[in-house]
Amino acid sequence: MTTTASPDGRPTAADIEKAWDDPKLANVIYHDWEASTYDEKWCISYDERCIRYVSDRFEHVAGPVASPFPRSLEIGAGTGFFTLNLMLGGLIERGTITDLSPRMVEVALRNGEQLDLAVDGTATDAESLPYEDETFDLVCGHAVLHHIPDLDLAMREVLRVLKPGGRFVFAGEPTRDGDVVARRLSQATWSAATRAIRMPLLRDRYGRPQEEIAESEREAALEAVVDIHTFDPGELADLCRRAGAVAVATETDELTASWFGWPIRTVEAAVRPGSLGWNWYQFAYRGWKALNWVDGNVWSHVVPGRFFYNVAVTGVKP
Repeated sequence: MTTTASPDGRPTAADIEKAWDDPKLANVIYHDWEASTYDEKWCISYDERCIRYVSDRFEHVAGPVASPFPRSLEIGAGTGFFTLNLMLGGLIERGTITDLSPRMVEVALRNGEQLDLAVDGTATDAESLPYEDETFDLVCGHAVLHHIPDLDLAMREVLRVLKPGGRFVFAGEPTRDGDVVARRLSQATWSAATRAIRMPLLRDRYGRPQEEIAESEREAALEAVVDIHTFDPGELADLCRRAGAVAVATETDELTASWFGWPIRTVEAAVRPGSLGWNWYQFAYRGWKALNWVDGNVWSHVVPGRFFYNVAVTGVKP
């Protein structure tokens, strides 16, 4: 699966044209395109903020981790956000990182090297993992299942490479109902923000060149191809049981936090990088954190899980 992307990862018009009918090619193109700026775009870091966020998400669905998993595999690892922060948090000893995008794997391995972590990896397809049976104690992923065309095949692969008694944890997957709300909020915010920054008083301070806006819109259009699935929590659990997993459980999170977070992210994508200033980013982080607490401690007790934006799933190989 090759592309003719330029050295900076930007795909050619011919690549994009082929990608509309090939979700795997679209995933390679989109994530290669995003790799060099992905951490900055999503405010990914490898410090206490993201270590706590990742560890909390993992243990929210899997329960407290008494001792670190000796060997872990992540599929669709991107730049290493999930695995590297789990390693920094003491939940994983040795990590293997995979992704369909070669450029994402390059960035992830570079991040791991800079953090002095015991991590290896390769670009590979989650539907055909190049590892022996019963190799890993943990298989994990964050925001990856919704990109995989054949989920039943991928989950059978997950169970195949797990050791007996090994666990899988997938977090950050979009729910069917939550995704509808998030996309509508993002589309409305993008339309309003891009119109606003054309105004003379805002253009000089916040405006991005029109060619950058157009490129963001092309990326967003391609994103609609790479985002293949949304999930009902019960159906996601059934998928895992079909593959042979036991002790399957799901948890949801982010209701009002997603209603706040997606417009915030959209505004940040619409304006010139860095133009919003430190106070904006503090407001965004603290606002999301406060609403996420309310979601977990109040709304999770009264609102059905399918309305929350994220669903996580875990299970065990018998």
